[in-house]
Amino acid sequence: MSKMKGGTYIAEALVREKIPYVFGVCGHGTVGLIDCLYEVQDEVKMISPRHEQTAVHMADGFFRVSHRPAATLTSTGPGSCNQIMGLAVAQTDSSAILAITANVPTQQFNRAPFQELNMHGQADFSQVIRPVVKRSFQPVRVEQLPLMIRQATATMTTGRPAPVNLDIPYNLFQEEADLSPEPPGSAFGKRRPGASPEDVATAVDWLLASKRPVIFVGHGMALSEGGTELTALVHKLRIPVISSPNGMGTLDMEDPLSLGFIGRNGAYPANQAGRHADLVLAIGARFDDRSASSWKPGYSWNFPHSRLIHVDLDHAELTRNYTPDLAILADAKTFVRQLLQELEARSFVPDDNRLAAWHADIARWRQEWEAYVGPNFELHQSPIRPERIVTDCQKVLPEDVIISFDAGIHHNWFMQFWKARRPQSMLNSWGYSGMGFGPSSILGAKLAAPDRVCVSVCGDGGFTMVPHVLCTAVEYNIPVVWIVWNNFAWAAIRDLQYGYFDGREYGTAFYQGPNGAPYNPDFAAWARAAGVTGYTVTRSEDFAGVLAEAISLNRPVLIDVHVDANIRPPSTGTWELPPLTPKEPAFGSAWRPD
Repeated sequence: MSKMKGGTYIAEALVREKIPYVFGVCGHGTVGLIDCLYEVQDEVKMISPRHEQTAVHMADGFFRVSHRPAATLTSTGPGSCNQIMGLAVAQTDSSAILAITANVPTQQFNRAPFQELNMHGQADFSQVIRPVVKRSFQPVRVEQLPLMIRQATATMTTGRPAPVNLDIPYNLFQEEADLSPEPPGSAFGKRRPGASPEDVATAVDWLLASKRPVIFVGHGMALSEGGTELTALVHKLRIPVISSPNGMGTLDMEDPLSLGFIGRNGAYPANQAGRHADLVLAIGARFDDRSASSWKPGYSWNFPHSRLIHVDLDHAELTRNYTPDLAILADAKTFVRQLLQELEARSFVPDDNRLAAWHADIARWRQEWEAYVGPNFELHQSPIRPERIVTDCQKVLPEDVIISFDAGIHHNWFMQFWKARRPQSMLNSWGYSGMGFGPSSILGAKLAAPDRVCVSVCGDGGFTMVPHVLCTAVEYNIPVVWIVWNNFAWAAIRDLQYGYFDGREYGTAFYQGPNGAPYNPDFAAWARAAGVTGYTVTRSEDFAGVLAEAISLNRPVLIDVHVDANIRPPSTGTWELPPLTPKEPAFGSAWRPD
């Protein structure tokens, strides 16, 4: 036990917890801790973006790629409030982040000092942040720091990962106490609960008896790093795989057994397989409205007609939207290993002709889908067709590329047609769908994987929310590429207006002047002003070459791509916005068993 400042203990605890980055924006409430971080800068690097939201998104992207948590640091009041949206994205997409917020000093609690929230309780910021974190801890004495830091890091990395908050009155950073270090609390991937032998045996019985099985994998498969085991299982049993966006790449999507995404903006073969399956094995997937066609029977799934085995690490997900025939609380990777072990114990012999009739159906659906969408991927026109952006990215970018997306129409196109080749390579703002995530998180992704190409495909609306990412990339020499999908509109919402409100448009596109000319800033010039290489592409013939050049430069680059806003991804499921009547699929139709 030795006497030390609270800030010194926090800095040394970050080293022990192997947290390599603190993403934060300085303030009067944090200077006492920043001075202590100065002493450990060789082991814990502080990155200071120009907005706290981006700080959280960077930590989120870092975790999604590396599965190592990072920390954020924000000052009292507005600085800490600015991170709420970023934390909501991280929480709903299961990313572990240690969010350190400074609060007013304990000596001034409930005296309404500068930036205190105190209407319902003194230093009450924890009530603001609580809905978007797994737990908020608020030590009020230096002596409480060791235990609370260990508990916080354990909480964020065990079970379902999520952000946690340490809300620390800033006097604790410089006050001293006799402290002894606690052992590290971080334990990501170290506690892997499995299924009971009886449930494993039942699952294998059902899988072997099924004539039309599918496996639906979500983010839980990526978080468990179970891609190798998943690939072995599906090849052994010849079962096709449907992926949620955050599960994409856990099975190489060029694999013949990969069907892609499901739901309104899913691939037609995936929705057809979901509709016609007699057994669905869902592993680490949530069945949210966008991957279940708003739970409308026959559009993506047909429960309870289809038998459902649902495996998840989170009890709450097992009966949230569908009641499984077999609910299993288990880690995804551990469960798949158990299935493989059970098959080996039964001396199961793989058969390439297994499920031949089912695979014939799927092959027919693939051919129908390809005949419908394929020709559009070869067309050149101006403004550029969205399909050209997707297909040229697929051709130019390396197989191990890390690509991030914002919310918007560009994301719908990539969900439907992008083929992720690796796990943890497709970063989506899925659960909370926050704009600004894509352009910001790619910076954290590049820090996690400096030897891999990192590209953000982001909408024009989303990029203009966080243009300061350009400054951070230059300041810290983070060589990423932003592809700004410039269609002069909040196009995804504009399309909803067109579809549901008699073609009227109001407040959903960008115009200038009395003639209503489409307007956006010159994104390439904006980039160059910040020290980033900028290109503008208006001809589809030019995009692939510009993208290849951007990757070769190995420096921050922005490509402003003018995309046709009037070409929409073909829906193959549905999505309901109550009380409006949901639209029918543009291709295919709902199917219900007799």
